[in-house]
Amino acid sequence: MSGSALALWGLFTSSLLASTLLPGGSEAVLAYTAAQQSAPPLLLWLAATLGNTLGGLTSWGIGWWLLRRFPGRGLQRPGHRRALERIRRHGSPLLLLSWLPVVGDPLCLAAGWSGIRLLPALLFIALGKGVRYALLLAVVPTTA
Repeated sequence: MSGSALALWGLFTSSLLASTLLPGGSEAVLAYTAAQQSAPPLLLWLAATLGNTLGGLTSWGIGWWLLRRFPGRGLQRPGHRRALERIRRHGSPLLLLSWLPVVGDPLCLAAGWSGIRLLPALLFIALGKGVRYALLLAVVPTTA
């Protein structure tokens, strides 16, 4: 596997894990791979956005599954309850903020729990995360 492909897989994996309920940050990995010119910026953006979006959809899927598995129970954690209230108030466009640290994962989980459909969830999660990575790539200095 070439160095470029390895860097893209590493970035994808980092982005996926960082966007689940697990802690982690993919921004540093993206900044490093961009600064090292490990792959073209468009491919870096695509790998990070795809991985982070799939991670967000994993949290959405957990919420969707929990609602069906435990329909009589609510989300118990205070952060999850706040996220659920926000999702109910603002709807799927609130998932544009799913990239935010600390609140993004509970928003995705709450969206699945509250019945936000997959396609709107995918659209808003991907858009928010894609814009964040595009802005990050725009400000990362690269070595020439």
